[in-house]
Amino acid sequence: MLDISLRVRVHVETLLAAQNDMGVCDAFEQYALVGKPDAMNAPHPPKVAGIDSTVPSPAHTVAPVAAGTSPAAPPNPPAPPGAVLQDRLAGWVSDLTTLHELTERLTRTSALDAALQELLRAGAALVGARRGLVVLEPGDGLGPDTTIGLGLARADLGHIETVPRSALSYGRILDGLPGGEDGVAEPDLFAEEGLDPRHREVAARLGYAASYAVPLTPESAGSTDSAGRLGAVVWLYDEPAEPNERQHHLVGLYVRYAAEHLARLLELERTRTAMATMSDELLPARLPRVAGVQLAARHRTGPRGGGDWYDALPLPDAALGLAVGSVTGAGPSAVAAMGRLRASLRAYAVMEGEDPVAVLSDLELLLRLTEPARSATALFGYCEPAARKITLAGAGHSPPLLIGQRRTEFVETSVSAPLGMLACWEAPSVEILAEPGETVLLYTDGLLHRTGETTDRAFARLHAAAAGAPRALRRDPGALADHVLRNVLPDGLDAADGAEDVVLLAVRFE
Repeated sequence: MLDISLRVRVHVETLLAAQNDMGVCDAFEQYALVGKPDAMNAPHPPKVAGIDSTVPSPAHTVAPVAAGTSPAAPPNPPAPPGAVLQDRLAGWVSDLTTLHELTERLTRTSALDAALQELLRAGAALVGARRGLVVLEPGDGLGPDTTIGLGLARADLGHIETVPRSALSYGRILDGLPGGEDGVAEPDLFAEEGLDPRHREVAARLGYAASYAVPLTPESAGSTDSAGRLGAVVWLYDEPAEPNERQHHLVGLYVRYAAEHLARLLELERTRTAMATMSDELLPARLPRVAGVQLAARHRTGPRGGGDWYDALPLPDAALGLAVGSVTGAGPSAVAAMGRLRASLRAYAVMEGEDPVAVLSDLELLLRLTEPARSATALFGYCEPAARKITLAGAGHSPPLLIGQRRTEFVETSVSAPLGMLACWEAPSVEILAEPGETVLLYTDGLLHRTGETTDRAFARLHAAAAGAPRALRRDPGALADHVLRNVLPDGLDAADGAEDVVLLAVRFE
């Protein structure tokens, strides 16, 4: 066992206790010196979680000097055996603790933007910077391309983007110019010869004097593979500075791990975008204009892509076919099944739309014959705008909501099973007679499921949101649908990439 001196042991244990109580970065902020060093080799604050560490040397005492004699200069006492090794071990333990906590924070991020922000904050703490930016520009050209700043407003990022790309450190990295594989340090921009005049002007305007940039390249892609590069991250110093060897090593380890995590989130983001695009392309590009009614639709796609759909199509005799539905499952297969089911329903609606029960019966037979392992819920209505009437049939679907100035109530529909669940589906239809200015709101079950509440409470929340809509919003079906979404799904639950698909189709009678 190493003979660690009492003073060193107490110092390390005290700081480790501080890390456990308040977190590594919080402990560093508490113990950090006030003010900014004029260079990275300026005196450092005490060791806290691997940031600019120095273990204080133990104090020594000398024997008292007899009166009348001049004291001689005491010789430097020899270092205790193993003191250097003890300091190094303490530093390594502290560095590992730092990296562990920072990577844990990064791992907890599940969205690409949040991970980029965490990367900037952690890297700034490791290299001793205050501001920075990350430029996401995947080398395969498939996107998404974005720039996110730390301590920089959108206008500041705009100023930086006016500098010629080849004059910026991250531009040299992204363009694959020589010298950018391991990072680009610019310790003193204003002392650098040949600095682009526009870069000098922007740096002076934003108040930074040095920068340090590193590439974001997953290890699986290889450091020289530009196609596998995700982007670059830059940290900015207010005064001339550059990371020392230890900081360079720590931030290099962290960025390599962050690049792998970002690569996974990037693929997830691309999948979400592709599924949302595919789902949107299978839905109506625009709603028809039919005299006597106003239409509005809202669609939110889940992260894996779901099978919720809506439709509104003109029918003979100035009628209108209205439909909402949901296919079981998620992912590409559910989206494809939704497209097939919606296309079939449109064909049946054109042929026999005045009988909604017949339309859903034909749809159920098709589903049972072609996709026996799948089920679906659906609601189809034959709307006659001139009579302000909707003849409606439902298969395992939630009832519509009728919203007016004097009433807000759910339409009573017959209890029925979803399509594909029984050997033969059939249920009676119902009629909705609306007053001028009233709106019929059709929706899918995802609106209720996203609340995370029981079915009864979710229905009550929906009813309260619709009943509390201001009078002005009731004149616009789109504004009314937005109001319902915001109130039924508050605090970001109505986000486009939520847990489940959500569809609202609002029909307002004039």
